[in-house]
Amino acid sequence: MTMTTPQAPDDSSLPQPAIPKQATAEHRRRETAFVAWVEQLCAADPGARTALRSGLRKNLDAVPQMHRVVAPWLPTDSTPTDTQRAYYTVASMIAAQPSSAFVLPNPLTDDHDQHATVDAPQPSPRGTPGFGQSLGIAFAKAVVQSPGRDKTMREATAESRLNLLTRQSVPGLHRHLPAAVAYLRACDVPVDWAQLLTDLTHWRRHSGRITRRWLQDYYRLREKDNRQAAARRDEEDTQNTPEDPAP
Repeated sequence: MTMTTPQAPDDSSLPQPAIPKQATAEHRRRETAFVAWVEQLCAADPGARTALRSGLRKNLDAVPQMHRVVAPWLPTDSTPTDTQRAYYTVASMIAAQPSSAFVLPNPLTDDHDQHATVDAPQPSPRGTPGFGQSLGIAFAKAVVQSPGRDKTMREATAESRLNLLTRQSVPGLHRHLPAAVAYLRACDVPVDWAQLLTDLTHWRRHSGRITRRWLQDYYRLREKDNRQAAARRDEEDTQNTPEDPAP
């Protein structure tokens, strides 16, 4: 199977990125398409996956093997360093997932030529710009036991790891994030890579607001889960309580 160079959407006229909630639809489409492309590439091309994985926790000048995949997706030739690093970091974290995270189309069941080249996916349809699932939601989900998951994260661990990330500078976040994300994936918790890419891009200017969203999402979902767990216990107690004998 061969790889063709991805044709990233042209948005040279786009305004500079603002706070994530105000990110343009074009930026969101690019980020979503980039994530889909990297996932598809990792499934189809082990060599490309190895090249991307080699950039984990490294700076931009130490990842020559990644450029052929990531560079065509950078918005412009003068893309800010923070944006570049966000793209490279997310690509390396996607590639660092276990092989089981990547699924190729089944040639026996899907209408797909098994000898076809891997083309860059088309951007998703334009939608309303907004937030995806934050890292706070991912950590909250890691604490909750759910069907099909053999491993959960202790609540104290989840809270500690999330708080550690929120206190980081840009270099610190890129240094600590791979281990945190790997833990989430080990717990079989999905990560919204496109939203994480947005957050990394804007971290230097808007880390306070992003941090607030991560923590609010985490504690909001934890409180909801606690209420539901309490309701289930109450229902079980009611069902297990013997009825008073009739007089």
